[in-house]
Amino acid sequence: MGPDAPAPWPDSAFPATPYPGARPPSSFVHLDGAAHPLTADPATPSGLRAGADCLDTWLARHDAVPLAGRVPLLAYGSNACPSKITWMRAERGLTGPVVVLRVRTAGLAAVWSAGRRVVDDQRPATLAAAGGAVEEHAVWLVAPEQFAALDAVEGRDADPPRYRLARVATGTVTLLDGGGVLDRPWAYVAPETPTGDARTDRRPLLVDGAPVACADVDQAGAAALVGAPGPDGLDAATVDGVPAPDQWPSRVFVYGSLMPGQRAFGLLREHASGVLPQPAVLPVGGIADTGHGYPALTLDTGDGVPGWVVELAAPGAAAAALDVYEGPEYARVRVVVEDGTVCWAWVWTAARDGHVALPRGWAGR
Repeated sequence: MGPDAPAPWPDSAFPATPYPGARPPSSFVHLDGAAHPLTADPATPSGLRAGADCLDTWLARHDAVPLAGRVPLLAYGSNACPSKITWMRAERGLTGPVVVLRVRTAGLAAVWSAGRRVVDDQRPATLAAAGGAVEEHAVWLVAPEQFAALDAVEGRDADPPRYRLARVATGTVTLLDGGGVLDRPWAYVAPETPTGDARTDRRPLLVDGAPVACADVDQAGAAALVGAPGPDGLDAATVDGVPAPDQWPSRVFVYGSLMPGQRAFGLLREHASGVLPQPAVLPVGGIADTGHGYPALTLDTGDGVPGWVVELAAPGAAAAALDVYEGPEYARVRVVVEDGTVCWAWVWTAARDGHVALPRGWAGR
């Protein structure tokens, strides 16, 4: 922790009881019983800082994967509580730093579920569509190895499961630190429409025909609710296995030889979906001529970069092919263009000797 880093918060500042527990007032990275505050900094590869360090640098110092190796999981209940995270480490085998980012949701709500938790008889939350609702929640950026602990907590592998893991297309989820729109994040949601012996205890509790928002009734009041389980109204596609980080986002921001009309666009076109490429601007960064026939994007120089956003048909396969094309001098990171769209982009990481800055209106090569 550098001299300018704010002091981390101990778990004791955020008790887990009553459910859903207390959470810090900012985004944070959690490790060893403490939540370290995060601040937005789009000039860094991760887009965030832990104290004076880029969060990716902080994670590397703790032998953890960078943000590009993680996927966004909406946490609308107790999983944003630091004390709960420490419990997951002790009781469910959770390992490594946990990155938790503040988000604002629209068209979604955390509502009280129809059943109670066995461990303490408290009523847990579940997610539901809610037109007009605007709430603040959190998103974990989950490393692949952390899903085993989350699956155990959420009962994904129980028979029958308490929650299922799904990509949620309902509503919008926007980062409060950084401004990116997290389209179709993962979330643990109630099982699909009950059939046979499927569980109903994690479906929304309907009281007088409507779900009850957690924001409107506290745990004590929720315990006294009487109603029946009902549908959540979500457009949420169930996923199998462990999500691969290359699956999100499903688009790239290109600024050089991969742009439409440039010499290497044919390679990108092989992986593009049917959506037409769109012009876009990265609000930070600059482009330099490397002297080797291709440009370099850096995030800590310049005043913005024009380029194109290209949708991918199969993001995982495209990312692998484009990583080979870009080569070891570049790193693939997630960036946020001016309209909030999150994209993959390749940032120069090698030495900058001999680089010559190019003007913002540079047309590519």
